Amino acid sequence: MTAVSSNGEYSFTKPNRDTIRLLAGLGVEGDVHAGVTVKHRSRVAQDPTQPNLRQVHLIHEELFTEVGEAGFTVAPGELGENITTRGIGLLGLPVGTLLRIGDSVVLEVTGLRNPCLQIDHFQDGLLKQVVGRDAAGNIVRRAGIMSIVKEGGVVRPGHTIEAELPSGPHRPLDRV
Repeated sequence: MTAVSSNGEYSFTKPNRDTIRLLAGLGVEGDVHAGVTVKHRSRVAQDPTQPNLRQVHLIHEELFTEVGEAGFTVAPGELGENITTRGIGLLGLPVGTLLRIGDSVVLEVTGLRNPCLQIDHFQDGLLKQVVGRDAAGNIVRRAGIMSIVKEGGVVRPGHTIEAELPSGPHRPLDRV
């Protein structure tokens, strides 16, 4: 893990922190998106009683290098993620994967982040870099994954992350 970030106010970016505390069933302590029910504004407008499947947002740092090759400069926390990882294929994990972080934290992967136009407000044209189509015409989302907190604790840059795949048939990630 290369960075951790949180923000207690609605803002596209999240400042990097020395540590963040994850709370079981809620998300990142003090973060605007923490809670049992959905906190993202567009989701609240649809149905504020929906369960919050987007408690913790993770992005792979390798994405910053990829968009950098297209002329964009993005640093950890700037796309609103809480945890920036390196060396783990987040986008290829199935739904239900457990991510074990440090000594005690366990996250359960719920799906893909569905990036919105706010990314283009941050840097014009960046949305096309993180959402595209494959050869078959299917939408490909590359702006990270979402998760819920199963077991809480403190996380900091440098902590290791291990993925534990679910048993049984694996369901590919879809937007949440």
